[in-house]
Amino acid sequence: MRVRAIRGAITVEENTRLEILNKTKKLLSTIIEKNDLCYEDIISIIFTATRDIDAVYPAVAAREMGLTQVPLLCCQEMYVEGSLGKCIRVLIHVQWADDRVPQHVYLEKAVNLRPDIAQT
Repeated sequence: MRVRAIRGAITVEENTRLEILNKTKKLLSTIIEKNDLCYEDIISIIFTATRDIDAVYPAVAAREMGLTQVPLLCCQEMYVEGSLGKCIRVLIHVQWADDRVPQHVYLEKAVNLRPDIAQT
């Protein structure tokens, strides 16, 4: 088995529970689809959110999607003056039996974080 890490990010327009959960689910669903993941492939997920997101933990979205046996952790993203706001990032650790290359996913305004690999 090979352990890999998949990165992704998405922005929200509003700091509301509904918006955070919907956008986090969109990000996770896109990552799962693009990487042909099964829930059993996922070792753990680390979520970070910028300091202007505090209405709900992004990990709640993963639990609502059925990721109940995956260890999840939420942290606050380090603040850097002038950096992208209202942004949720993920680092997903996966275990694969083959040599797949992780497909990182950046959506909404988060495409500016990695325009070289952003999904449009």
